Amino acid sequence: MATKKKHRRRRQLSNFAACVISFCSIIGLTSLIVLGYVLINILAVTNGDPVINLENAKNNQNQTSFLYATDSDGNEIELLRLHGTENRIWVDLSEIPQCTRDAFVALEDKRFNDHKGVDWKRTIGVMIVSKYEGQGGSTITQQLVKNVTGNNEVTYVRKYNEILTALNLEKNYNKDQILEAYLNTLYLGQGCYGVETAAETYFGKTVGELNYAESAVIAAITQKPYSLDPIKNPEENRDRQLYCLEEMRKQGKITREQYQEAVEYDLVFTTDEDYVPSAAEIERQKNKKEATNNKEVQSFYVDYVISELIDDLQKELGCSNKEATNMIYGGGLKIYAAVDLDVQKKLEKVYVNKTNWLDKKAQSSMTIMDYAGRVVAIVGQAGEKEGNRVLNRAADSPRPPGSTIKPLSSYAPGIEKGEITWSSFVRDSSIYYYNRQWPKNYNGDLGSGSNVSVQVALAKSLNTVPARICVNMLGPEVSYDYVKNKFHISTAIDGKDNSPAPLVVGSMNIGITSLELTAAYASFGNGGLYYEPYSYYYVENSSGEVILDNRDNEGEQIISPETADVMRHMMETVTTKSYGTGYNYKTSGFDNYAKTGTTDNNYDKWMVGGTPHYVAAVWYGYDIPKTINTSGNPAGTIYKTVMDEIHKNLPEKEFEDTSEAVKKYYCTSTGKLASSKCSSTAPGWYIEDHLPSYCSGHYSGGGSSESTSSGNSGNSGNGGSSSGDSPIIELPQIIIPTKPAVPDAPTANENE
Repeated sequence: MATKKKHRRRRQLSNFAACVISFCSIIGLTSLIVLGYVLINILAVTNGDPVINLENAKNNQNQTSFLYATDSDGNEIELLRLHGTENRIWVDLSEIPQCTRDAFVALEDKRFNDHKGVDWKRTIGVMIVSKYEGQGGSTITQQLVKNVTGNNEVTYVRKYNEILTALNLEKNYNKDQILEAYLNTLYLGQGCYGVETAAETYFGKTVGELNYAESAVIAAITQKPYSLDPIKNPEENRDRQLYCLEEMRKQGKITREQYQEAVEYDLVFTTDEDYVPSAAEIERQKNKKEATNNKEVQSFYVDYVISELIDDLQKELGCSNKEATNMIYGGGLKIYAAVDLDVQKKLEKVYVNKTNWLDKKAQSSMTIMDYAGRVVAIVGQAGEKEGNRVLNRAADSPRPPGSTIKPLSSYAPGIEKGEITWSSFVRDSSIYYYNRQWPKNYNGDLGSGSNVSVQVALAKSLNTVPARICVNMLGPEVSYDYVKNKFHISTAIDGKDNSPAPLVVGSMNIGITSLELTAAYASFGNGGLYYEPYSYYYVENSSGEVILDNRDNEGEQIISPETADVMRHMMETVTTKSYGTGYNYKTSGFDNYAKTGTTDNNYDKWMVGGTPHYVAAVWYGYDIPKTINTSGNPAGTIYKTVMDEIHKNLPEKEFEDTSEAVKKYYCTSTGKLASSKCSSTAPGWYIEDHLPSYCSGHYSGGGSSESTSSGNSGNSGNGGSSSGDSPIIELPQIIIPTKPAVPDAPTANENE
């Protein structure tokens, strides 16, 4: 019995031992497999391709963007800095002084130049004892990994991955590349990322101007950016700064004399009363204040640049709205604005102070351009601007254009196609439209019934004559094509604005902005070319590569040079003839072509025009439309006030006729070219290929009001027989069938 128990016990022990051995074998084998996997992973990661591409990391870091402009002396100045929560200016290592590099290395990683990414001695020492009180266990390379990845979790897995990535970085990049990336990505308090913005924020200097003492102050912030902020917590930072200087002395990075000088150096921060900025900082702040008109709120021009950039980045680079915005506020872009700072400043002064304003409660906007698409100035509201990227009425708030549409829809197309000339006679009489006589002229009548020249009709802003040109000569579809596709009015709506009312009196469904109207009218002063408006010359990314460029924009020939010249001369009479609607608003001392506009019920007033230097458009009215109860044209008053101011010191300049347009005298009784038989003549401009025939006799009625010989204002009859070949364009009454898609014609006061 005892023997059996003994054998049973032996078998149990044998089984237990077998289990233990098996278990240990499994554990050992598993450990070997895991260890093998870890070792393979370590070798694969540390010796593989870069886990972090430092060039991509540089480009993807939130970096402050810069907006530059050129002053009146041709100097490039910093206009504004654009950044989100991270204010970072990337600088090359060569721009960072040795004293600043040494301060960070001495304080954060004294064996930086000797280890391969991980300081094992230091890491183990930190784990065992608090032997490295002044330094943590992470090397500069490991800190760079955290800065780039943004991963700060306190876990073994994160630490393991950080070590492998640090080893990988050291295999693929040299120490200078790693140090440069580190010094540009670390957080240094008060929204500063990198040593450049920290130097500017705390000392008002560039990083290249820092000395040993200042470098140690900034390096001291690294460990605890808030607690060691030298402005908010100077005593805590001072202790850490002295420790940094002591480490630099011990490590042989500075001499004892340099150490003593740095310890005794009287630090002056940007918040101190005795702070005196450097010459470079004074110039930068001066330029910034002048450019922004001494306001923290950015100008409407800057708003416009940002809006244009967001649109262009999406269009050219295929990025989303959010990605484009992030590029502007964190992509380290260099943006070279096309603004004329002097013109913008004068324009803002008039609008902020509401100089010569007839109703202080009214709103207004104005755009000023040159003749090649450059927006030199823009303002989107009257009064003080109180925020950034607020409503810009000049670029983003279309309003019905009134009679400013007529040169685009009727007169220019009519001349281009040879349907009319300067002196063509057209009946000043309404047509039958939608079961009523339409349109009325601005004075409320249906026309005088007499014949007037095209030039007089334009200068007086009659509605009846362009209605007949649009409906009976061109056809609404042709007029609409010019507005939409030639003059690039993007707010014209297919199926709604291709009818007489929008095209003749400007009662468009959405309207037009002063920006697009200015660009369209520029074609009358530059030989018939359309240039898309631009607010910046070019844009560079953080690597210096040009990604957007407007410097070589080519104009589109939308009307012939001859038509442009004739139209410009014709619109000059709007300001030079006493009966012209812009007679009181001419820019002093310069030729000026122009067109005014008024909408139904006096809700909107417009003035668009150009001198040999600039072309501009002004809208005046109320955000919620209501009747403007002031006399004259307030938009014209603003136009003259601004244009007179910006032209004060400009050199004399005249428009150049760039075409085969010719000046001829015509008979004011027939509209034909004048002959020796004509007693009353006036000058006009014509296209060589579309000259009227010479006058051979006069008819009994309906002459033009233009005259230079006899002062004759023309006959007021309804026309009659002619002894010669009559130039009168006698048009039948046209009945336009009702179409639901076409809006009713205005029933109140017709647009001017």
